[in-house]
Amino acid sequence: MNPVAIRLLNQQLIAPQFATPTEVVSYMGAMQAQEYRMMRWAVAMRTKSPSHLLFRKAYDSGEIVRLHLLRGTWQLISGEDYAWMLKLCAPKAATVINGWMKAGGISIEDRERLEIRDILERTAADRGSVTKEDFVEVLAMRDISMDEHRLSYHIRMAELDGVLCSGDLHPQKATYSLAVNKIRHRSTMSEEEALARLARKYFQSRSPATLEDFAWWSALSLTECRRAVAMLGDELSVEHWNGRRFYIHSACRTRGYRAGKSILLAPYDEYLISYKSRDVVLPAEHTHRAHSNNGIFYPVILRDGVIYGNWKPYSKRLQTTFFEAERNESPLENEWAAYQRFLAR
Repeated sequence: MNPVAIRLLNQQLIAPQFATPTEVVSYMGAMQAQEYRMMRWAVAMRTKSPSHLLFRKAYDSGEIVRLHLLRGTWQLISGEDYAWMLKLCAPKAATVINGWMKAGGISIEDRERLEIRDILERTAADRGSVTKEDFVEVLAMRDISMDEHRLSYHIRMAELDGVLCSGDLHPQKATYSLAVNKIRHRSTMSEEEALARLARKYFQSRSPATLEDFAWWSALSLTECRRAVAMLGDELSVEHWNGRRFYIHSACRTRGYRAGKSILLAPYDEYLISYKSRDVVLPAEHTHRAHSNNGIFYPVILRDGVIYGNWKPYSKRLQTTFFEAERNESPLENEWAAYQRFLAR
């Protein structure tokens, strides 16, 4: 088994199979979206022909939505998956967020939560697609003042309550809309069906992966994850590599990999963040160059699936830093050109 090659193929970083951003996000299940601008490249680069226009159309129409979900962090999910994923994952996300508030000395009583949620809901209903600054303005009109940190928690709780989700795409700022105005899909899926579907999406797009990897990514308990794996049954096969037990989904591609490919990855890309153990593609001695101990992920460069450098997405020209001895940068010029074409569109 070559886990690096299989991941490249099934994460759609080599020979992508999909034409639209919506197809990519639906296939991946959920994609980290911490960086508002770079999340667009993380999705588009997994399509056959990266298009900013197609991403915008999908985002503005609610085919793709952004909200705090897995691990209480920003995610992109498809509108089609919104209802069942929110029902399955919101309770765990709420527990995480409550833990963060407690650690930060922030306490929000139910009365305050409901009052603020009502104001946020009315503001989004009146204005359509709103920014955090819009919320601050409306709160001030009601003589309610709160710091940005506290307001962020109110917004997150409104998302987990199914009230708010992402609004229309803005060049730089997150916006919010009423979920009922963005989401056209409803779900009657049972918890067991939802659990199996989440596991299927994960292993189809991220194999080979371990049980612990799936538990880390989904933030579900090991018991729930074992149950999900059992429900998939023969869809998963087991491979052992470097003393670890990996699952591979039957729908995964295992052929089609060609060596010599360099890739410019967005910060927080699923190629890294999908797994608890990242040493398969990231040498342990370079971990601090790819992400910090407190969860900040940097833009990185792949060469044949292994992370070996950093790049600067917002520079006017290609700027790279390699972890080891100087490498040949010429293979990156085509990738940089593709990224620039995406921005220009």
